[in-house]
Amino acid sequence: MAAAGARGSRAGLRGDAGGPLARSQVLPWFQGQPRAKRRVLVFVHGFNTRFDASVFRFAQFVHDTGTDYVPVLFSWPSRGRVGDYIYDRESTNFSRSDLAYVLATAAKSPHVDEVVVLAHSMGAWLAVEALRQLTLAQGRVPAKISNVILASPDLDIDVFERQVRELGPKRPHLTIFVSRNDQALGLSRFLAGQVTRVGSVDLTDPAYAARLEQATGITVLDLTALQGGDALNHSKFATQPDMVRLLGDRLMAGQTIADDASPGATAVQALGGAVGTVVTAPIQVFAAGRN
Repeated sequence: MAAAGARGSRAGLRGDAGGPLARSQVLPWFQGQPRAKRRVLVFVHGFNTRFDASVFRFAQFVHDTGTDYVPVLFSWPSRGRVGDYIYDRESTNFSRSDLAYVLATAAKSPHVDEVVVLAHSMGAWLAVEALRQLTLAQGRVPAKISNVILASPDLDIDVFERQVRELGPKRPHLTIFVSRNDQALGLSRFLAGQVTRVGSVDLTDPAYAARLEQATGITVLDLTALQGGDALNHSKFATQPDMVRLLGDRLMAGQTIADDASPGATAVQALGGAVGTVVTAPIQVFAAGRN
């Protein structure tokens, strides 16, 4: 299923056969999934990604990870052109209520036990804003939304800190993948007036570590030193083999990356590093306290 919308012409949902799906049909869609599959993975794509490309990327990710979650693609109306950054950003705002509705409906279904949100790049802004909207409407994020994974999030770090506070103490666990050599976020930072993007924070900088420590329930993985991702270092979560394997193992087990006694232990062991709160190459893990 994909939530779609071409601004000014149509907005709605697509079912398995690709046809339009009315809002009233969303809950029955979740209820019609195989009884053995009671966990849902909602993917929100990023900037410069049209519907067909988002379908391909998510399908490849689901195949490579081997996850048994019910896959749900939320496709917002990107123009799919590098020069239309502002248009795409406004499109995420346009789509916020639709994503909030899909997440709330999934959480409402008695046939769904858990919802995990995976959002990439600009899609992270949309995902966090949709969760914030649910918090304002319901008093908290629905408890079934257990884990939110933000991959290379194109988010102003100051705005993100406020969003996290407004999600309240009963928010989902947040897992963030960052990379200091993310070239796409370098351009985004330039367009945003040189404000640091969450997806490119430097975990070795004590100032950033101190800011992250103020929020509980957050795990940050620095993928800067990992090799084998995409040319822009912007999609390592889906293109770097070790990260894909790690995500698949964790999703299959219904766990977050920080579910070990030592913060980040399994993540680091899987990638050949050392165990610790902040770990040296090839990956660094920062785990703030848990709620």
